[in-house]
Amino acid sequence: MSETVIKVENLGKKYVLSHQQEGQNYKALRDVIVDGAKSFGNKFLKPKGLKIDDPTHEEFWALKDVSFEIKQGDRVGIIGRNGAGKSTLLKILSRITEPTQGSIKIKGRIASLLEVGTGFHPELTGRENIFLNGAILGMGKAEIKRKFDEIVNFAEVEKFLDTPVKRYSSGMYVRLAFAVAAHLEPEILIVDEVLAVGDAQFQKKCLGKMQEVGKVGRTVLFVSHNMSAIKALCTQCLLMHRGELINNDVSSKVIEDYIMRGLDNKSSYRRSPNYDVKYPIYLEKARIVFESKISDNCSPDIYIEINYNVAINKVGAVIAIKLLDSMDNTISTMIDTDYDLSRFIKYEGKYSVRCPIPGGLLCPGIYFVTLSISDMKSVRYEYLERFLSFTIDANPSTQNIFSGREGSLLFVKSWETQNLLERKA
Repeated sequence: MSETVIKVENLGKKYVLSHQQEGQNYKALRDVIVDGAKSFGNKFLKPKGLKIDDPTHEEFWALKDVSFEIKQGDRVGIIGRNGAGKSTLLKILSRITEPTQGSIKIKGRIASLLEVGTGFHPELTGRENIFLNGAILGMGKAEIKRKFDEIVNFAEVEKFLDTPVKRYSSGMYVRLAFAVAAHLEPEILIVDEVLAVGDAQFQKKCLGKMQEVGKVGRTVLFVSHNMSAIKALCTQCLLMHRGELINNDVSSKVIEDYIMRGLDNKSSYRRSPNYDVKYPIYLEKARIVFESKISDNCSPDIYIEINYNVAINKVGAVIAIKLLDSMDNTISTMIDTDYDLSRFIKYEGKYSVRCPIPGGLLCPGIYFVTLSISDMKSVRYEYLERFLSFTIDANPSTQNIFSGREGSLLFVKSWETQNLLERKA
């Protein structure tokens, strides 16, 4: 049984926000003296336990009663909308800030990468910062030297190794900082959204390294808004909302919960009648239509119905619909001119078109629709990203069969099997 390396109980973090009073642009010395006298007087005049309202100050709880345990070797994703408390939680776990209430028990050395340049001294060179970070982690000089070449090769900053890091670009900063954090063998690696600064190739490289770190028994905590990266790396996920931990489960379930909570009713769309028409062709309304019930082993027939207007005669335009899964992966792009190029020319009038998605193709899950109307060159008349959504529910009779499969497309056909030994006989 894996050992618990992080235990958090009833964790809370409170900040006091200051609000400037209306019309007050600055404070004179007399104002500072008066405010100080009032504060001093309140300590004596305020009865114990009685709170006096102060309109210039407000209490804000960034974290409220957060409790969880993480085992050795777990790769844990922390997700939630901006302001959910993710970064505050990581700062407390990294001992950068103290909690207001609750307790944390951590076993092992922690390496944190929370923002560009975390733990780096800007005046020191890249070489010197590698040794500085290693010393902060409690490593000896010989141990750091043993890992030095591997760190430099991973970060790809050999040419600038003896340059002060204050002259590094943000991308170089992140490459070196991550390389140091991941290679100096901490028991716990904490990484915030900072990897988004790097290019796609470097992000892929970092995810591979974090997977490698987890496989050798070290613990990884990873904050990201990239659900594909979270799903690929993390086996467990924490969902934060307004400072509270609202879900702690396997990654696939928590990600689905996060996406569902962010969904409005997007099965239909209607443009405002006061819409300022800028182009000769524009969308009026759209909706998702289910035309058959789900069968025992497949999704229903689905139509994406679009109503659009053409204000002038003979407009060249292509209507394209992109179908995406919950991870923002494109499943298919469908175009109205696929089988009839004459549809490229749109004539004045009001039109209703239906784009079919045949039943039996989609696995249970959440799907999004993006619409684009444009000419064959560079003019884009409409672009509505993820403006419609729908859910394919699992049939109770087949839920156990199809659950846990990777991918969004469902191909359920009987496999052909032959016994080659029987055929020889």
